Amino acid sequence: MRKDALTFKFIQELHKKMFGRTWRWAGKFRTTEKNIGVDPMHIEVEIKKLCDDVAYQIKHKSYPFDEIAVRCHHHLTWIHPFPNGNGRHARTFTDVFLMAHGARRFTWGASDLVAEGDTRDRYISALRAADRGEYRSLIEFVRSGETE
Repeated sequence: MRKDALTFKFIQELHKKMFGRTWRWAGKFRTTEKNIGVDPMHIEVEIKKLCDDVAYQIKHKSYPFDEIAVRCHHHLTWIHPFPNGNGRHARTFTDVFLMAHGARRFTWGASDLVAEGDTRDRYISALRAADRGEYRSLIEFVRSGETE
């Protein structure tokens, strides 16, 4: 388990491990504007803020732990730090973060989120609601499809 998951270095290393065989630039933050995400010159500052905010939320138990993880996931997707692979990276990062704190991984709707379809549509809709500060649907989505 990774206790150092909430670090700038780990966020980059995870992306590189996930996509290093696909893209030479894997693990390097984007330098160009996209239709989503923060201005490239603010990526490093926003990631630092994300890590600090989440550490504070954990320490002070600001929200239930699943909600802290959901907010972390949303913020990382909002930053959109890499040219590509941001959704897959943010979901994997969130699962590593959960496991590092002794929590179960999210199910992410128990379906493929890369392919077009209902599950991906619900995920995107929940992320858009979170953009407006409404986290309820994303909190419900990440554990949907669980079997126990």
